[in-house]
Amino acid sequence: MQIKIAVLPGDGIGPEVMRAALKTLKHVAEKFQTETQFSENLIGGASFEEFGTPLTEETLKACLEADAVLLGAVGGYEWENLPHHLKPEAALLRLRKELALFTNIRPAKVYNAFIDSSSLKAEVLKGTDFVVFRELTGGIYFGEPRGYDANQGWNTMIYQRYEVERIARRAFEIARQRKKRVTSVDKANVLEVSQFWREVVADVHKAFPDVELTNMYVDNAAMQIVRDPGQFDVIVTSNMFGDILSDIAGMITGSLGMLPSASLGEKHALYEPVHGSAPDIAGQNKANPIAMIASVAMMFAYSFQMTRAAELIERAIEKTLELGYRTADIYQAGNKLVSTDEMTEQIIYNFDVLYHEEGLGVFTL
Repeated sequence: MQIKIAVLPGDGIGPEVMRAALKTLKHVAEKFQTETQFSENLIGGASFEEFGTPLTEETLKACLEADAVLLGAVGGYEWENLPHHLKPEAALLRLRKELALFTNIRPAKVYNAFIDSSSLKAEVLKGTDFVVFRELTGGIYFGEPRGYDANQGWNTMIYQRYEVERIARRAFEIARQRKKRVTSVDKANVLEVSQFWREVVADVHKAFPDVELTNMYVDNAAMQIVRDPGQFDVIVTSNMFGDILSDIAGMITGSLGMLPSASLGEKHALYEPVHGSAPDIAGQNKANPIAMIASVAMMFAYSFQMTRAAELIERAIEKTLELGYRTADIYQAGNKLVSTDEMTEQIIYNFDVLYHEEGLGVFTL
């Protein structure tokens, strides 16, 4: 098997966590006899400094031709006052549009070794492992007309049938590989567009009779994520509701900066950490690489159906945390403080241990 990956290191700590991700990716790919091909391009502020634009046509072309895109992070203080179309973040918005990435997937998994870092009680969090499927290219963020004047403001929340069908179908497909439970979140007691959403999701569900479907109002969903997060498996929802719920879900795990994400379309996929570019610690070898490495695990799972590889990466991350290794952002007294490079090495080492324990190959010290 051969995979072609477009690599976009980005700004700030992006290049550092990308190096960690690529080191892990190459190691795992070799173990699973997968040939990798990389094309590396600038994006965001780094691209603006070099080319005067945050996203060049060459970079876009490389992404369109790749099997998957890995993105570090974009942004920084020095570009905050640029016009909107020249800001680093504009590159990401255009990339999502050009690649037609309509599904954003954010996992909310609580590592047992990290459970005390959450603001919620350990007994509430234990066993939490769900994903939020957020529709990414429709809804109120893109609906027309929109605007405001001195006396009023207005936005349009609109969904086409195909937009709801495609993300619902993807949510049911992934649920089949998990615990076979989907919770569709809407506001059907108030909004007609949510009533439409609910009806379309129900229609799609007919093709997945082995998956359980429940409906939940968004206000209740927000409460339930905090009250009993273990009840969820796959949550599917609209753009605005998903924006809010995925951040809530991320924070209950203890650190938003440790979470990966995936943005998927019919033909293309982009994987990136949830955290920002953290320019204040860039170049110091102290950034946490876990979110970026976990994004690689999602890439193996969603783009290449290499679920065993993805599972071993996830377990290696958890084992590393259980052994007490921490970068500065998550360090607490009694832990082992390590650098970006050292954390990466520990994760790869523990991957090899698990790989051997699974009987997949010989492990040597």
